[in-house]
Amino acid sequence: MDAPLAAAYERCRALHRYHGRTYYLATRLLPAWKRRHVHALYGFTRYADEIVDRMGGHTPRERAEELAAWSAEFLRGLRGGHTDDPLLPAVLHTIQVFDIDLDDFRKFLDSMAMDLTVTQYESYDDLLGYMEGSAAVIGTMMLPILESSDRAAAREPARQLGLAFQLTNFIRDVAEDLERGRIYLPQRDLAEFGVTREDLRRALADRISSKSIKSLIRYEVSRARRHYALAAPGIPMLAPASQACMRAAYRLYSGILDEVEAQDHDVFARRATVPKWRRLGVALSCVLSRPGAPLPAPVVRDIPEAGLLDLRGTVA
Repeated sequence: MDAPLAAAYERCRALHRYHGRTYYLATRLLPAWKRRHVHALYGFTRYADEIVDRMGGHTPRERAEELAAWSAEFLRGLRGGHTDDPLLPAVLHTIQVFDIDLDDFRKFLDSMAMDLTVTQYESYDDLLGYMEGSAAVIGTMMLPILESSDRAAAREPARQLGLAFQLTNFIRDVAEDLERGRIYLPQRDLAEFGVTREDLRRALADRISSKSIKSLIRYEVSRARRHYALAAPGIPMLAPASQACMRAAYRLYSGILDEVEAQDHDVFARRATVPKWRRLGVALSCVLSRPGAPLPAPVVRDIPEAGLLDLRGTVA
């Protein structure tokens, strides 16, 4: 591997280590030769996300121009053109090594562009349209690296795991996203639970959630756990050397939901994080897990999509 390519992989690894502590820890359970390729995909997605989230002194138009320029640089690289970008050579090399579907990258960049203009989603179907590009395709990008005995069968669970991870992030980061002017939780859900944008702003200012907001979050946690349940069968389908990594990622990300529940679904009081001691314990237990063993099914609260009011109870 030449020096510029090695430097690009190292740049991606550094981004991953700094911004994605949970996933980075899980990635350390992969064979060394696979890790750099996972770092490359993380670096690609993280850098694009950094462009669209760069608020200080950057207008939406400036961020859109930067994202478009970076996307064009990526496309030039795919066509064999030279790139001086510090991380794209690693991404392009990973795509070439594993013949990753380029349409997944197009969908991802389209979703990143949406973040520059779309600040809320009316229904969960609308949000899923965004998450198809921002999350589900990351699961399918990863499959060639992780390897599977039946890639066709593993594809949908991989998509569901991407959706589960992203919805977990949306639940944990309601306050952070609100500060950026975005609300990812569907407007229809807010309305069902009697939550307004002003209620969310008040909770952000006071750093405490109302009962109605907690009920909303409780419902979204249950929805996320449905995605985890659909994703679980895919992990035993992966190559044995990849299973410990994805078992750990699955358990650590779903552990964020456990922390949300432990703080009574108040995502404004503090950012829910899995304690370091628990992260290390999960990693060790996943290393010791037998390849092919099924994952324990998550506990999913049975809440029909049309029955949100049944969960609300008394709201503040």
